[in-house]
Amino acid sequence: MVERMLKEDFSPEQIVGRLKIEGAETMSHETIYKWIWADKKAGGRLWLHLRGARKQRRKRYGKNDSRGRLVGKRSILDRPEEVNERKRHGDWEIDTVHGTGKPCVVTVVERKSGLIRIGKLPTAGSKETLERTSQILAGEHHRVRTITADNGTEFHCFRELEARLSAEVYFATPHHAWERATNENTNGLLRQYLPRGTSFENLTQKQCDKIAERLNNRPRRRLGFRTPNEDYYIKEQFDRCWAASCGKLCAPVLGSGPTAPPSGSNINGALQN
Repeated sequence: MVERMLKEDFSPEQIVGRLKIEGAETMSHETIYKWIWADKKAGGRLWLHLRGARKQRRKRYGKNDSRGRLVGKRSILDRPEEVNERKRHGDWEIDTVHGTGKPCVVTVVERKSGLIRIGKLPTAGSKETLERTSQILAGEHHRVRTITADNGTEFHCFRELEARLSAEVYFATPHHAWERATNENTNGLLRQYLPRGTSFENLTQKQCDKIAERLNNRPRRRLGFRTPNEDYYIKEQFDRCWAASCGKLCAPVLGSGPTAPPSGSNINGALQN
């Protein structure tokens, strides 16, 4: 049935959704993608039914894109199935978002809840990314289990990140952005506050924290219109906690609740200090 739907040009996400409506047994869309790429490796042609499969893509680094050629890196194809199923907290996806100039931000999104952490970077260097990521993921409510990255050079210090967080870092297939759909979709939401073509030169970490807080308190349809904060933290803690750095909820404070989200739509308006 899955193969038939693929040949009718259904996306893996559409296949899973349709099977659920029909009450049939199903699996995660990541599992379907794994099967498609295994079929391609064996000489199959199912991958040709994916959207954009036939498009010619111009690589940014000449004929051969060698950004991800790191010895010993883990492929997303080796990632545990439970990560794909989003049944536990602690599995994250990481990316960098750029404006004009060198300053940028690193975004880390928790797969189950959609919770986001945002860190300001002076430049997208591997050392800078390592330090900021270690900082914003330190002391998480749930143990950091896995982090999935693309093949950018900013993630070349992944071994040290694994050691600091006691986590495993996996790398997506080059040019397969859909393998990190959680992060890609959340970055789209982030662009409401950090539009393309704007400079991040004067962006502060405090403003990054406020943006994360705003997004983490936004109801999501896939969570039954609960917020990422409500999904990530148990209800009792959410009721009596306050939101702080990078959008995290901190220890209960007498008479306090989550801080009021900033008004306005972008960094140059409501998110100014």
